[in-house]
Amino acid sequence: MSTRTADIIIEGARVRTMLPGEPDGAVRSIAIADGRILGVGDADAVRDAFRGAATRVDDAAGRTVTPGLIDAHLHPIQGVEIVQGVDLGGLTDLRTVLDRLREEAARVRRETVGGWVRAWNLDYAAFEGARIAASTIDEALGDVPALLYFFDVHTALVNSAGLAAAGITGARTFDDTSEIVVDADGRPTGELREESAYADVLAVIPKPSREETLDTARRTLAFMRRSGLTGGAIMDGNTGTLDLLEALDTTGSGLPVRIVSAVDVKPAADAEERARLMAQRDRGGDRWRGGMIKLYADGVIDSGTGWLYAPDTHGEGTTPFWADHDAFVRTVAEFTAAGFQIATHAIGDRAVGETISAYEAAGLRAAGRPTHRIEHLECLDPRDIARLATTGVTASMQLMHMQWRIPDGSDAWSERLGPERAKQAWNAGSVLRAGAPLALGSDWPIAELDARVGLAWAMLRRTPGDRDAHVYEPEERLTALEALHGYTRGAALAQGDDDLGVIREGAHADLAVWEEDPALVPGDDILHLPVAATYLAGVRDDAPISAARAE
Repeated sequence: MSTRTADIIIEGARVRTMLPGEPDGAVRSIAIADGRILGVGDADAVRDAFRGAATRVDDAAGRTVTPGLIDAHLHPIQGVEIVQGVDLGGLTDLRTVLDRLREEAARVRRETVGGWVRAWNLDYAAFEGARIAASTIDEALGDVPALLYFFDVHTALVNSAGLAAAGITGARTFDDTSEIVVDADGRPTGELREESAYADVLAVIPKPSREETLDTARRTLAFMRRSGLTGGAIMDGNTGTLDLLEALDTTGSGLPVRIVSAVDVKPAADAEERARLMAQRDRGGDRWRGGMIKLYADGVIDSGTGWLYAPDTHGEGTTPFWADHDAFVRTVAEFTAAGFQIATHAIGDRAVGETISAYEAAGLRAAGRPTHRIEHLECLDPRDIARLATTGVTASMQLMHMQWRIPDGSDAWSERLGPERAKQAWNAGSVLRAGAPLALGSDWPIAELDARVGLAWAMLRRTPGDRDAHVYEPEERLTALEALHGYTRGAALAQGDDDLGVIREGAHADLAVWEEDPALVPGDDILHLPVAATYLAGVRDDAPISAARAE
């Protein structure tokens, strides 16, 4: 132990260090100075070694202290633009969806001039028996243009007025797998698959101001803190995202959590754009940094844009996201050589396998950077699980995405894969048993940001709180400690931070204080487990989240 004087000593805590072989849960004290942990041990030893006249003593009163949780995959800034208008989450009846849109259109007519109806979290299941098309929603919206995001934000539905406002009149060719879906006469149906297809809509739709974006993003990050999260990895972005993080970190009390931010490299990025992104590699501040790029190997299973080893039941799923996959492989090599860590969106089994191959060809990691990582991995071939373990590539998974499945397999995801492939769904347990690194996250705003919900889904693989709900692939359930590891040490190592996600001498004093031990609380009960406080670099936040499930 060090002999420095502590700024803070936390006493009477049941400590889960997340170190292998540690007797976690024993009552111990934690000494903190200058935002780092000085030592961990029994109360008398820590007090004798570190307590000075100015040391503050926080009594944990038997509560459990864990490392602060890290959300390995989220979109807190892009989410500001996505989460606009009506939340259609949980609505699987088309009539109810249309009623909500009708109400919102009436409000927009009353309150705005030239306004749009915005909606998000739309479920594919709401369109069972109906076309995903402008014609299905036009009557409810009338002349008010509308942009509706499906829950995955990979597909958008735009009404006829919106298509006209954006100047979308027919199919186009993109550098990626994006598609403006058209009918037999070549007219756009209103279904726009992937971002390039709806980019023209985003170009004309009203956007939040910079000030509104900053305020909303700060509130989102503050909510993270109150739910036990002290860090996260942004899995989208550009130089503007880094500018916003810098502004958040240098105003007020700074960023309320630590952030690592990736920047997107799109297939259409030319040499000038790539050079501009490379110049951002070492940007960072006290609580944020870049150094990571985000690529896409495919889209999503639900719309047929996930890349599979064999076609889905609709005969789709056989093409990569990049029209020229060799260019994807070259881009991995180029940015690896430039010193970036790479995170690749790969949902279909072939997308995962081809991404591992691209990483292997590039050497798996840049000098001084953590091994590359893969995001989502919703459908995994067993051979590629073994390759994850061999290469050390992190599987960054969001197990809450299972919430849109339907037990009889009639949801779009399961129906397209068929029953045998659907059994390979989100198989986090197999990933761990193979010895591969696993990190967990929410993908907010795709799924809920409250980390307790993510822990519960990892443990239960069913709707938390509903003990009669169907359990998906029960053999893939994680233990409470495995789930906690995915949100702490696993997420920290995935982004290359050896001094996060762990409680030990020299580590950052980013901590979560729980009323009970989250590694011992059943999955259904963890939703209601209060977070009493968090510490970020030793600074305590006593604004706990409600014991109720966060929305």
